Amino acid sequence: MASLHEEVLAANLDIPKAGLATLTWGNVSGVDREAGVFVIKPSGVAYENLTIDDLVTVRLSDGAVVDGHLRPSTDTETHRCLYLAFPSVGGVTHTHSTHAVAFAQARREIPVLGTTHADTFNGPIPCTPDLTAEQCAVDYEYNTGRVIVDMLKEDDRKAVEVPAALVANHGPFTWGATARKSLEHAIICEAVADMALHTLSLSPTAPPPPHLLQRHYTRKHGPDAYYGNPDATTSG
Repeated sequence: MASLHEEVLAANLDIPKAGLATLTWGNVSGVDREAGVFVIKPSGVAYENLTIDDLVTVRLSDGAVVDGHLRPSTDTETHRCLYLAFPSVGGVTHTHSTHAVAFAQARREIPVLGTTHADTFNGPIPCTPDLTAEQCAVDYEYNTGRVIVDMLKEDDRKAVEVPAALVANHGPFTWGATARKSLEHAIICEAVADMALHTLSLSPTAPPPPHLLQRHYTRKHGPDAYYGNPDATTSG
């Protein structure tokens, strides 16, 4: 468990370093499925003040706090919903990064406009429908996760191939096999949102060849992937 706390702390501290958050607008969690818990950032604590002792451990089955002296993030129930729906998910990141939020507020998916996007996401980053008044009135945070789960039809394969979603009028949630990987996907989500906005301003329609996009995705993912050096200490 100590290593999970360390990973979650490091990922949260990297949110502002990556330019993904203003003030405290972001959080990362990581799950220990064997123990039936996940670890998440506390609510409203400034990143520069965050320590490993501040992290909160929450029970996966019912959302009860089992360890920690602070309140967990207000987005905790959204994280829990995603963990329960998608067995492949080991970490979740939520931010209010500028360009991804712009798409969310416009209720638009982030389209695949080039190979940078296709290297990570096998398709557009989708945007949910609006939450209903009833979904906002009761169990709002859990329902925020629920609209993502329903949009993906509880399909774990879809969650693996496109490990991100925009919640309409809100912002991006990303996930991955680990807390660190979920943060990496948040960084990429924001980068491709920025690129997409610039591209669409130059050309409202800029469809790339599907075979090129598929080639870029499969060279990094799946049984025939050949990108990178798993035993190397650096990447590029």
